[in-house]
Amino acid sequence: MNGLDGALAWSEHGLELIDQTKLPHDVQILHIESMDQLRDAIDRLAVRGAPALGAVGALGVVVALDQAAREGWADDRLARELEALRTARPTAVNLAWGVDQVRPLVPQGRAAVLAAALVIVDADQRGNREMGRRGADFLEACLPAGPLRLLTHCNSGALATTGWGTGLGVIKELAVRGRIDHVLVDETRPLLQGSRLTAWELAGADIEHAVIPDSAAAGLILAGKVDAVVIGADRIAANGDTANKVGSVGLALAAADAGIPFVVAAPESTIDAATGDGLAIVVEARDEAEVLSFAGLRVAPAGSRAVNPAFDVTPARLVTVIVTDARTIHVARGERPVEPAEAAR
Repeated sequence: MNGLDGALAWSEHGLELIDQTKLPHDVQILHIESMDQLRDAIDRLAVRGAPALGAVGALGVVVALDQAAREGWADDRLARELEALRTARPTAVNLAWGVDQVRPLVPQGRAAVLAAALVIVDADQRGNREMGRRGADFLEACLPAGPLRLLTHCNSGALATTGWGTGLGVIKELAVRGRIDHVLVDETRPLLQGSRLTAWELAGADIEHAVIPDSAAAGLILAGKVDAVVIGADRIAANGDTANKVGSVGLALAAADAGIPFVVAAPESTIDAATGDGLAIVVEARDEAEVLSFAGLRVAPAGSRAVNPAFDVTPARLVTVIVTDARTIHVARGERPVEPAEAAR
C-alpha cells in the first residue's frame, strides 16, 4: 500500500510513519527521531487512528529512551516527555494505553521496552484480521444473501492501524468473500479523512466505492440505499457509548430509524473500563482554522468563529454490535463491554 503494512513501522532507522496529511497525492515517510517530531506528527494528524496511536505510544517510549540517551536526560525529564506523549490526544484512549503498557519496563532497559512494543504491533495486526472476520460473520448472518451496500465514516483502515484495519477491515473481509456491491464513503469534514484516506485504501484494494458529502449520508440511509453502517472507535465507555470521528452519531440515528445494523469495530484496548459512560469522555476541540479555512485559504468572513469538535459520542442504545479482536458484544441486546461489577473493581 505505502511501503508499510499500515500507518507505521519500526526499522533499523527507528520509528517510521506515513504522513497522512499528504495523501492521496503524495506518499511521504516520516523518520521520527525526537519527541517533538512525534508529538507534532500526532497533533497535525500525520498519524491518527486509535490502534495506530496505541502502537505509536508504545514505540514512542523507545524514541524517548533513545533521545534521552543521546541528550543525557534526567529521569524527571523522561517522565515529563512520556506524560506529554500519553496525553497528546485526549479522546483516543489507545495512545495513553500504549505508553502505559511498556513504561513499567523502562528500568529493564531499551531492549525490553522495544520487545514489548513490537508485541503490541504484532497483536494489533493479528487482532485486526480476527476483528474483520467477526464483523463479516455478523453481517452475513443478519443481512440477506447477496452483494451488500455499506457506508463508513472517517478512516478505520490500515492507515488507522498497524495493518488491515478495524471498521474498514470488516469491509475488506466482506470484499474477500465477494459480498460487497459498493461502499459509500463519507468525505468526513473538515479534514476529509474519508475522501483522502479511506477512498485511497478502497481504490488500492479495488473495492467499488463512492465518496459522498457527510450531509448526504442520513438521507441515503433513510432512502434504503444502505444495508449497514460500519465504523471504528477512539474510545468505548464501559456501558457501550462510543466516541468516534465527529459525524458518527448522525449515522447511528439514521441507521436506528432505518432499522439497519450500526457496527462498531475496535480492539479491546479501545474499551476504557474506567470511563463509565459517554458523558465522561473528553472530546478533543481542534483548531478553528480547520473549519474556517480550506487548503490554506480562508472561506469564512474574518469575524466568524468556529466550533470544531474532533469527535462525537454515540449512545450505546444506537449501537447494534461492537466487534473486537476477542468478541462480538451485542449491545442492542443489552450486553455491555464492561459489566458493572467488573467496572467497579
